[in-house]
Amino acid sequence: MDILLKHGNFTKAAKDLYVSQPHLTQTIKRIESDLGAQIINREITPLQLTAAGKLYYQYLVAAENKKEQFRQQFFQYTNPGKKVIHLGVLSSLGSFLLPIFLPDFIKAYPDVTVELHEDLPERNESKLLNGSLDFFIGQNPETISPNLKTIHFGKHGYYALIPECSAFYQPQQFLISDECIPMKTLLSEPLVLTKRGSAIRRQVDYLLQKYKIQPNIVLETNNIFTAVNLAKANAGVTFFAESIKVFDNHRPFNIYQLPLELLSLDYFISYDTKKILDPIELEFVTFFKNAISKLL
Repeated sequence: MDILLKHGNFTKAAKDLYVSQPHLTQTIKRIESDLGAQIINREITPLQLTAAGKLYYQYLVAAENKKEQFRQQFFQYTNPGKKVIHLGVLSSLGSFLLPIFLPDFIKAYPDVTVELHEDLPERNESKLLNGSLDFFIGQNPETISPNLKTIHFGKHGYYALIPECSAFYQPQQFLISDECIPMKTLLSEPLVLTKRGSAIRRQVDYLLQKYKIQPNIVLETNNIFTAVNLAKANAGVTFFAESIKVFDNHRPFNIYQLPLELLSLDYFISYDTKKILDPIELEFVTFFKNAISKLL
């Protein structure tokens, strides 16, 4: 179902799943027949879930979470004495944070298995609350559930990628000096943004309201790497965290560090407030804390 919703049509989804398009279509029709309701709205492009489909999708997610929870709980009986840490993280954030502490932890505790769950923050938070995860690493913990214990580490920076089409583009430059561009004016440029719900989008939306700006949002995406690449290709200005590495690949664009008092991120690790950490889990948190402290 995720693949079908991702592509928005049966042909591309079938290709991604390595099945024929008729087979995928018949599979969905069979599910609809069993349920007695249409779950895919075929009248619009891209394909979307119907109201019944959204309910069915929620059921599938809940069932998958329950299955994962059972698998984790049953693991102790099939592998007595084997410690597994289930860690949730957004893939783009994990590509930056995990290498700075996880290899050292694994080296120190070779008998411990760390299982990664790379998913959207809201889904990882849900998994943490239902017991499918032991820890969740994220950024900007302001909206995290009060039922989760959160350890955070202070402010880190955001950057703007300014393409050639921007009035603020400076030829023959890669890094632009700090605080030379008024934030209100920068936000009035054509923008490429991540969709609502992301950490950076929440802060950008706050600034848009603060400065009473009606934004010119050219494109929205779920993927920060897509936003960065679109900005590089002259689609508009975008904003990204320091965890996203952007290189000068002979395209005309600038990188501008934004003032911390306006846009910043705060890395955190969280776990259930009811959870009593064992010695290995305490060490896991310590390894993460020590690694993040070196970034400050």
